[in-house]
Amino acid sequence: MEKYAEILRELREDNFLKQSEVAAIIKTTQQVYSRYELGINELPLRHLITLSDFYNVSTDYILGRTKNKKINK
Repeated sequence: MEKYAEILRELREDNFLKQSEVAAIIKTTQQVYSRYELGINELPLRHLITLSDFYNVSTDYILGRTKNKKINK
Protein backbone atom coordinates (compact mmCIF):
# COMPACT_ATOMS: atom_id res chain seq x y z
CA MET A 1 0.00 0.00 0.00
CA GLU A 2 1.05 3.56 -0.61
CA LYS A 3 2.37 5.87 2.04
CA TYR A 4 0.14 8.76 3.04
CA ALA A 5 2.57 11.30 1.54
CA GLU A 6 2.00 9.83 -1.93
CA ILE A 7 -1.74 9.62 -1.37
CA LEU A 8 -1.91 13.28 -0.33
CA ARG A 9 -0.24 14.27 -3.58
CA GLU A 10 -2.53 12.05 -5.67
CA LEU A 11 -5.65 13.43 -4.01
CA ARG A 12 -4.48 17.00 -4.56
CA GLU A 13 -3.56 16.42 -8.20
CA ASP A 14 -6.77 14.47 -8.91
CA ASN A 15 -8.68 17.53 -7.69
CA PHE A 16 -6.55 19.96 -9.72
CA LEU A 17 -5.37 21.81 -6.63
CA LYS A 18 -2.11 23.57 -5.86
CA GLN A 19 -0.21 22.89 -2.66
CA SER A 20 -0.96 26.43 -1.54
CA GLU A 21 -4.70 25.83 -1.94
CA VAL A 22 -4.62 22.68 0.20
CA ALA A 23 -2.40 24.44 2.72
CA ALA A 24 -5.03 27.18 3.05
CA ILE A 25 -7.71 24.54 3.72
CA ILE A 26 -5.74 23.12 6.64
CA LYS A 27 -4.58 26.58 7.74
CA THR A 28 -0.86 26.12 7.23
CA THR A 29 1.75 27.32 4.76
CA GLN A 30 2.55 25.82 1.38
CA GLN A 31 6.04 25.01 2.66
CA VAL A 32 4.71 23.00 5.60
CA TYR A 33 2.17 21.21 3.41
CA SER A 34 4.91 20.37 0.92
CA ARG A 35 6.81 18.63 3.72
CA TYR A 36 3.75 16.42 4.37
CA GLU A 37 3.65 15.39 0.71
CA LEU A 38 7.37 14.67 0.74
CA GLY A 39 7.03 12.59 3.90
CA ILE A 40 9.45 14.82 5.81
CA ASN A 41 6.89 15.91 8.42
CA GLU A 42 4.18 13.70 9.88
CA LEU A 43 0.64 14.79 9.15
CA PRO A 44 -1.06 15.95 12.37
CA LEU A 45 -4.34 14.29 13.29
CA ARG A 46 -6.29 17.55 12.92
CA HIS A 47 -5.06 17.90 9.32
CA LEU A 48 -5.80 14.26 8.56
CA ILE A 49 -9.41 14.73 9.66
CA THR A 50 -9.81 18.01 7.77
CA LEU A 51 -8.43 16.51 4.55
CA SER A 52 -10.55 13.39 4.95
CA ASP A 53 -13.65 15.57 5.18
CA PHE A 54 -12.54 17.84 2.34
CA TYR A 55 -11.77 15.00 -0.11
CA ASN A 56 -14.69 12.90 1.20
CA VAL A 57 -12.49 9.86 1.78
CA SER A 58 -11.78 7.81 4.87
CA THR A 59 -8.81 8.54 7.08
CA ASP A 60 -7.73 4.93 6.52
CA TYR A 61 -7.56 5.65 2.79
CA ILE A 62 -5.29 8.66 3.32
CA LEU A 63 -3.11 6.61 5.67
CA GLY A 64 -2.80 3.86 3.05
CA ARG A 65 -4.53 1.28 5.22
CA THR A 66 -7.19 0.56 2.59
CA LYS A 67 -7.75 1.09 -1.12
CA ASN A 68 -11.43 1.80 -0.41
CA LYS A 69 -12.00 5.57 -0.55
CA LYS A 70 -15.50 5.39 0.91
CA ILE A 71 -16.22 6.47 4.43
CA ASN A 72 -17.92 3.71 6.43
CA LYS A 73 -20.95 5.05 8.23
